[in-house]
Amino acid sequence: MQESTWLLGVLFTSIALIIFLIMKVRLHAFIALVIACFVVGFGAGMPVPKIISTLESGIGGTLGFLIAIIGLGGILGKILEESGGAERLAKTLLDNLGSKRAHWVMAIVGAIAGIPVFFEVGFVLLIPLVYVVARETKINTLFLGIPLAISLMTIHCILPPHPAAMAITVMMGADVGTVIIYGLLVGIPTIIVAGPIWVNLYCGREASASQQVFLKAQGQSVGAARTLPGFGITLLTIGLPLILMVFKTATAGLPDEMWIKLAAQFVGNPLIALMISVGFAYWSLGLRQRRTMIELLELTQRSFPALANIIFVIGAGGAFNAVLIESGVGKAISGLLAGSDINLIILAWFVAWLMHFAVGSATVAMVSAAGMIHPMLAADPHLKPEILVIAIGAGSIGWAHVTDSAFWVVKEYLNVSLSDALKKFTGGTVVASIVALLATLLLNYTIS
Repeated sequence: MQESTWLLGVLFTSIALIIFLIMKVRLHAFIALVIACFVVGFGAGMPVPKIISTLESGIGGTLGFLIAIIGLGGILGKILEESGGAERLAKTLLDNLGSKRAHWVMAIVGAIAGIPVFFEVGFVLLIPLVYVVARETKINTLFLGIPLAISLMTIHCILPPHPAAMAITVMMGADVGTVIIYGLLVGIPTIIVAGPIWVNLYCGREASASQQVFLKAQGQSVGAARTLPGFGITLLTIGLPLILMVFKTATAGLPDEMWIKLAAQFVGNPLIALMISVGFAYWSLGLRQRRTMIELLELTQRSFPALANIIFVIGAGGAFNAVLIESGVGKAISGLLAGSDINLIILAWFVAWLMHFAVGSATVAMVSAAGMIHPMLAADPHLKPEILVIAIGAGSIGWAHVTDSAFWVVKEYLNVSLSDALKKFTGGTVVASIVALLATLLLNYTIS
């Protein structure tokens, strides 16, 4: 018991150190997580060579599979960004649903476009459309921008093949297709409640005089100078990797010798699914749009530098997870939890929720929480790892505030006060996180 208490103290010390190094010392999350690995290793009495070998295997074991997935996802997102596909989705939906439902349109577009692109990229990509609609209808930019931001944040946190969601899926040993299905079941009500419904209840619809002046200054036509891809082909391109991975999960119960299951196992592998999707995107949003292969090569090369940060953070998160397991910290925590009544879903959600509040990065919160929660799975063998993946993602949605770059992107592009951004955007992420937790608990109850 004394040893377990000591190891629990080592874990809490390492968490506090990560927060301190990122927030106060301003170290990069990669370096902070690596230092925390050594703190856990030394605290648990591991010899230095063992710590180093565990750290190396943790980084390599995590990134060995993920780095190709992240790279291919980055290419897919860049093609969507450059082709005008996201713009086409928004324009078609606005034409069909009308400006009165523009906040619903922004939520839908954010949910779809957020699958292959990062939060900041998706928001900056679509903000000109928010300006155009707000200027023409005199609607408050918050009324349109918050549903867009909440959708992007939710998809970022809970839906593979988004890099952070994919990383914790691998770390937790979960099935990707099942996580996608669960993510959609939890994400859709979360986006609806914390997006359009939240702004209907809490944000005024009419733009203020100062906002109207700001919107006039942003007077620009969106997408007038280029030919946009079709709505259907864009939607298929974005959804193709999800369809292929869910196809694999859907055929899992069939006999092994059936050709359809063999085909699904092949095309539904995340690496193959994304390879097929990128190849299709090269044609659908590239060659079909009269881009040359030289242009597509240059576009592909430009997609990689932006991925470096997330690759390093995810690799360090994998190392942290490996050290926790190898040091015995994970086993000690599992032993303590086995005799307690702590709900592991709520614990996973709360750890990610707290980490995002503290360090200001949903990605860091997710990989850190996964490293801490994964060793605890043994405490409840009946709990599916896919549910814990969603719980961690749900927790990391909350508390996007002044420590998070996403907060400042939303505040500045929507041209709102710090108070309004905190009340309406940060408040929206907290609501989204709580709704996602409740939906996850309900889902777990339903499938148990």
